[in-house]
Amino acid sequence: MNDRAALDLLVAQGPLTRTQIGALTGLSKPTASQLLGRLEAAGLVRTTGNVTGRPGPNAQLYEVNPDAAYVAALAVDQGGITAAVADIAGRVLGEERVGTDAVEDDAPRKTAQLVASAVDGALEKAGLTRERLHGAVIGTPGALDPQTGVLRYAPHLPGWHSRALQEELAGVLGVPIVIENDVNLAAVAEQHDGAAQDFDDFVLVWADEGVGAAIVLGGQVLRGATGGAGEIGYMPLPGAPLARGGDRDAARPDAGGGFQRLVGSPSVVELAREYGVADARTVPEALRDARVRAEVARRLATGLAAVVAVVDPRLVVLSGEVAQAGGEVLRELVEGEFTGLALPRPEIRISDVEGNPMLIGALRTALAEARNAVFDTAR
Repeated sequence: MNDRAALDLLVAQGPLTRTQIGALTGLSKPTASQLLGRLEAAGLVRTTGNVTGRPGPNAQLYEVNPDAAYVAALAVDQGGITAAVADIAGRVLGEERVGTDAVEDDAPRKTAQLVASAVDGALEKAGLTRERLHGAVIGTPGALDPQTGVLRYAPHLPGWHSRALQEELAGVLGVPIVIENDVNLAAVAEQHDGAAQDFDDFVLVWADEGVGAAIVLGGQVLRGATGGAGEIGYMPLPGAPLARGGDRDAARPDAGGGFQRLVGSPSVVELAREYGVADARTVPEALRDARVRAEVARRLATGLAAVVAVVDPRLVVLSGEVAQAGGEVLRELVEGEFTGLALPRPEIRISDVEGNPMLIGALRTALAEARNAVFDTAR
């Protein structure tokens, strides 16, 4: 327990001296010295210079040894795969983007080849090989059904629906992998680096090409019996056609019904054209029109009211292209429309995660998995 406490401190606040580690953990100087000696011998910490400019002997600084383990994080979308490789301290060493056209459509095991290509490209930029990886986390639209192992709610990802998908990808990379819903990973990023810090109960609503939500209760992501908790793109709402057809019609941008057809990016652009904004080709262009912003806010508030009435979170975070394009103006409109729709009144914020939230969340998850294993000095 002392070892892990010290390692977590070094990850969060390092480099630190022995005295600082002792003060922050409450350990005596002899115990802190023994602890650091043990961690050095295990290859988990290393010295990284001295504190200078103070009276007395210069104190050595310690940091987590970044070479103790490396992880890969991947974010999958319709256009391809983005991979990042980081050391155990969380420093990203290499990143690679591979388009779906990098491998022929009829190539055997195309999905595994794409994943391997993305990871190998990131590893090459990091100066590493696959043998140095400890594990990988892959973020995809949809979710793995825990009973069947099949990726559900993502029919727009051809090649990702094998019953042995997890085993195939683990086999090609040669390391354990976790496949996680991309919006759930965005919530992880939001909780660590964004608008949901210090919140254990919140909902992240993702409005982009696809529409979904991550529901975090008691600090844990709610998954559901088939992994589909938060698939609010299916949610029936007034003004939207019903989403029918199961996985064949799973809240795609160009099909389906429900909430997806009200606030997804294509629907926002379509709404602008209905209002006569003929030159609106993108979501930011569409949301420049005050009438479009007001209608999108009304639609978002209606959907949020249904979620909030069931979950009662302290916070709702709006993320994805629609939220980012609408910004604070859209948030204020949603908050105004929300008044009276639901009895609970959570705070509403716009995501402020910088970069790809899915990739950041995948990296956070991969690092947590690796640290739980590597930092366990009792093994």
